[in-house]
Amino acid sequence: MSYRLVYIAIVLFLAGCGSNTCELPKEIDRIPMDVEIERLEKDFFSMEQESEVRDFLKKNPLFADQFLQLNEYPHDSILVNALVGLATNQSLDSLAQQAIQTFENVDQEEEHLETAFKVLKHHYPEFTAPEVKTFVSGLSQDLFVSDSLMVLGVDYFIGKDALYRPDTYNYILQRYERHHMVPAALLLLSNRYNKADFLDRSMLSEMVNAGKAYYFVQTLMPCVPDSSIIGYSGQQLADVTHNEGRIWAHFIEKSLLYEKNPMQVQKYMGERPSTPEIDKNAPGRLGTWVGWQIVRKYMERNPDVTLPELMADTDFKKIFAESKYKPERR
Repeated sequence: MSYRLVYIAIVLFLAGCGSNTCELPKEIDRIPMDVEIERLEKDFFSMEQESEVRDFLKKNPLFADQFLQLNEYPHDSILVNALVGLATNQSLDSLAQQAIQTFENVDQEEEHLETAFKVLKHHYPEFTAPEVKTFVSGLSQDLFVSDSLMVLGVDYFIGKDALYRPDTYNYILQRYERHHMVPAALLLLSNRYNKADFLDRSMLSEMVNAGKAYYFVQTLMPCVPDSSIIGYSGQQLADVTHNEGRIWAHFIEKSLLYEKNPMQVQKYMGERPSTPEIDKNAPGRLGTWVGWQIVRKYMERNPDVTLPELMADTDFKKIFAESKYKPERR
């Protein structure tokens, strides 16, 4: 199968558009929602004494309990001493100051989250916005999301000019850029709503489940490019869009949709620099991208299906069948 690279300008609109419109419907836009991101690293890296750390923990009980897991320690002095060492580490302080400078203004992140939480509140009236904090953990945790707390590890998302970068592969590092941070956090949040049939771990089941997660983020962030949601470069997204028919043909010709061998499924769903089974230039995680396109087609053909109904639906075979997904070769 021939996998053709295309110039990004040819399909720039595809790489840059995550939705048909960026405007929220009036009934969603008028939902009151005020997100203020609290910058915990600023106070944390000004501390030097054990007493200051204890005051910090008392001032931020949710962060202490959920992110730092204070209650898991046999005695709080263990955590306090570790945090004193963290706060006074000169190398880490340099990274923290770079993160503070890079994220000096988080208005855009607050705006993205306000939009996302308005959409969530519209679809799930019981939703209560979590507290949102930033922190520098010394590259030990990038994101944390629970019902009541969201922590953005800004030291991970400084970008290419960071003094220290996460110890991971280059193809994963490209996702540790600022514009991927909020979409990645919302992808984690989707786990709270995304129901799946865990008794069937076939390729198609995993595809549709991943596709639902990306569709969830797309719905919450209608103005954000697809590339920022899935973590492909603009060129990669242009290429997979251009080659969609050929990619799909590979799954059909190799009878992969109902494959249950975990190693085979992982080749198309898991982290890899490329998918050489399709083409040496094809990016990894192609199964997740195809799943996203299946779910998109399903929702286009079923406009009466709500986001909560989609996320609660575990019948992946029905979603696939009703999507009538069958992209043509170019």
